[in-house]
Amino acid sequence: MGFLSGRITYARFAVSGDSPLPFDEDLLEKANLHAIGKHGSAESTDGVKIGWGGGDHVLDNRFELEKNLINDALHLSMRVDTNKVPSSILKAYTTIETQARAHLNPSGRATKAQRTEAKEAAIIRAEAESADGRYLRMAHYPILWDGQTNTVFVGATSLNVLDRLRTLFRETFDRTLEPLTAGTLAVRLAEQRGEAASMETFGPFHDSPVVTWANEEGSSHDVLGNEFLLWLWHTLQNDSDTLNLPDGSEATIMVAKTLTLDCPRGENGRDQLTTEGPTRLPEAFRALQGGKLPRKAGLIIVRHGMQYEFTLQAETFSVSGANLPKPEDAQGDEAKIARIDGLRHLVETLDLIYDTFTRRRTGTNWTGDMGRIRNWLTAA
Repeated sequence: MGFLSGRITYARFAVSGDSPLPFDEDLLEKANLHAIGKHGSAESTDGVKIGWGGGDHVLDNRFELEKNLINDALHLSMRVDTNKVPSSILKAYTTIETQARAHLNPSGRATKAQRTEAKEAAIIRAEAESADGRYLRMAHYPILWDGQTNTVFVGATSLNVLDRLRTLFRETFDRTLEPLTAGTLAVRLAEQRGEAASMETFGPFHDSPVVTWANEEGSSHDVLGNEFLLWLWHTLQNDSDTLNLPDGSEATIMVAKTLTLDCPRGENGRDQLTTEGPTRLPEAFRALQGGKLPRKAGLIIVRHGMQYEFTLQAETFSVSGANLPKPEDAQGDEAKIARIDGLRHLVETLDLIYDTFTRRRTGTNWTGDMGRIRNWLTAA
């Protein structure tokens, strides 16, 4: 089951309304009513069908309390069935039908009307074949609804998959999902501190007035994720690799294995660095000095004696390839409970580190911090 073994990749959403804890059979029944094959119309106009799966594997359609409700969390999968004729097959059939008609003509060439007939015949042939499922492709994506934080994790980062999930979730549970990106998370953290107004007036730290990768449908503050990685890079290199967090704990952090930087104006291309310590490379610092911003970074974080290794995407705040600590001697349900607790601890740790940044970003000392970073960037 996706979040219960192996490395974890996720995008995160806040669920509207209060948490429905304790989860019960009613929730599973709603999922079952919208299971794959039951959700939506019988015939999909675009050849794509979605619905819930049991989560164990792509063909799992069992929804059971003991299996799907674990440690105040609902674990399911969203299955996406695509039944589309490959364009190469349709093209081949069209060519075959066109050639057959062309041979009937003295010129050996098909007329315009015959080419139209050939295309229609090819479509009919291909659709007849697709009815038996030979072109069916099935994919499933793990979903974890954490009742303690009223948060949904989905094991995918594709916008197409995430959009389908939001539709399915709303139609199943009558709740909406808000993406927890760098911008929306920063606003939520400020609201929790009673400082929501501080997010309304601050300007960008970077010099470019336009960020080419900014998504008009996303949060206007998502560029904070890029600034967060820049601030973290500066802090780790010039101050300490250990941060004091708002809850009184400490986190030791290292940028490791991967680093991606991009030009916000879309003029100077992208740098993708892969090495044990990418921020120590001279070309990485030169990219920063040239005005590029970090968009993705591999991180190793240790807090409360637990070590996490993963890659963070700056704007979406999505995580990929997260390696959670393995619980010692835990088996069966105990191991699953420990995995979910480990995921919660990872998310809490990352949010606390980000909260450390946003507090400084909206605080009175930010002007001084910004001056230090700029001096660092202009250094020889």
